[in-house]
Amino acid sequence: MLVKSIGDKNLLLRGGHYPYLSAKSSGKREALLGIGGNIGDVVRRFEHLFAFLNRSPLVHIKETSPILRNPPFGYLEQEDFYNALIRIETDLTPKALLRYILKVEKRFGRKRLFKDGPRTLDIDIVFYENVSLDEERLTIPHPHWFERDSVLIPLSYMKGDLA
Repeated sequence: MLVKSIGDKNLLLRGGHYPYLSAKSSGKREALLGIGGNIGDVVRRFEHLFAFLNRSPLVHIKETSPILRNPPFGYLEQEDFYNALIRIETDLTPKALLRYILKVEKRFGRKRLFKDGPRTLDIDIVFYENVSLDEERLTIPHPHWFERDSVLIPLSYMKGDLA
């Protein structure tokens, strides 16, 4: 694992499948998923998530970012977070994709104790094509993505053009 310091508080990690770029395209709709966690061996969990998604007939991984280790926000009395982005292609609608990623989180033992608190795995839909959606359970683009280092820094290392 290669580690690079980004500013005073952030570390960029490269290794395994982070970053990754696929030459294949399925021609389906694209979405950008944000992944994060700070409980247990998060980097290993991200690798297992990559393998799981890579075997899924519902999504095709196009690209991943390097992993960013960054301080928490909101509730500060917790370990640093690990965050990365995964660009996928899918036939799933935004709502169906949300249902799918919630099942994936559960399969990976998702534990979220309270808002902005520690968690094993969190998967968010940051973007879905050029869709704008503001509903009770799903907002696309993800609210405040443009203010968060956990999205902006990994996104700056990606080659795809989705944002």
